[in-house]
Amino acid sequence: MKMIVAPLLRIFFRPWIEGEENIPTEGAAIIASNHLSFSDSFFFPALIKRRVTFIAKAEYFTTPGIKGRLTAAFFKGVGQLPVDRSGVRGAGEAAIRSAIAVLDRGELFGVYPEGTRSPDGKLYRGKVGGLARVALATGAPVIPVAMIDTEKVQPPGQVVPNFGTRPGIRIGRPLDFSRYHGMENDRFILRSVTDEVMYEIMRLSGQEYVDIYATAAKRQLADDKKKADAVQKAEQAAAKAEKAEADKLEKAEQEKAEQEQQKDTGPA
Repeated sequence: MKMIVAPLLRIFFRPWIEGEENIPTEGAAIIASNHLSFSDSFFFPALIKRRVTFIAKAEYFTTPGIKGRLTAAFFKGVGQLPVDRSGVRGAGEAAIRSAIAVLDRGELFGVYPEGTRSPDGKLYRGKVGGLARVALATGAPVIPVAMIDTEKVQPPGQVVPNFGTRPGIRIGRPLDFSRYHGMENDRFILRSVTDEVMYEIMRLSGQEYVDIYATAAKRQLADDKKKADAVQKAEQAAAKAEKAEADKLEKAEQEKAEQEQQKDTGPA
């Protein structure tokens, strides 16, 4: 990642970084980033000096086929942790334990508090749980990070990246939540910690903030698209029926005109 991917990213995309001095040269810290694109998992880990272990959705490790095996090999190779996002509590607890183990080794642990990629470039509500619980359990500082324009480099669903956009990374100052140590089971504290981190990410990224979860926004967008498609289909059907009726009337008028013409030209 550092020796091969990073130089290629610098050559083809010329990414910029601000605030790299806010990442400690040693010791544990939590990297909390917005999530705009699949390419976020390339740009940030490749371009900073230290290794970052991010949580990645379990599908990246279990998808069948050649593409799935290559994706799994990549994420395993860069030390990513699979997490089951299906809502199974045991899977979430296992991910938290893995994150704590990473920090106990004095390493950097990365997390996307939104839980999934933004569907439209906006910043969505951070999920209570992993980020705040790990921060309070370990006492590790949280470093807010804003990925800039990576969704323009590789929009959701697009495999081949666009080479005309220069993405960026803006790194904020570490946030200290030691005042809440030992309160990782208080949901109100967890929400307060998460919201403070999301506010810093919003300030760094300049994104519009939406106080709902990104997963809910995706469902709403999917429902809106489904309704729009249904309306468009109904309009197309109505237009087709209207055209058919107009053609029928036109044909009837034409036949009537032909009959009238035959009467006019008939024998006296």
